Amino acid sequence: MGITEHIKTWARRIKRDAVTLWFAYRDLRTPLAVKALCAFVVAYALSPVDLIPDLGVAVTPLIEISVSGF
Repeated sequence: MGITEHIKTWARRIKRDAVTLWFAYRDLRTPLAVKALCAFVVAYALSPVDLIPDLGVAVTPLIEISVSGF
């Protein structure tokens, strides 16, 4: 399977998940807590701010120490 097929598969999954979240959010039978979770997931996916920080801040000094031969 080539890279093009992987990208197409990934795009199909994203589209499927987005449509699923949309219908769950719009359905009147969906509990309010689930609707809030749907909104949070979409906002987190589209947010330019990383809410869960990367480990780069903690790992970078360790890499620098190991490379410098301390």
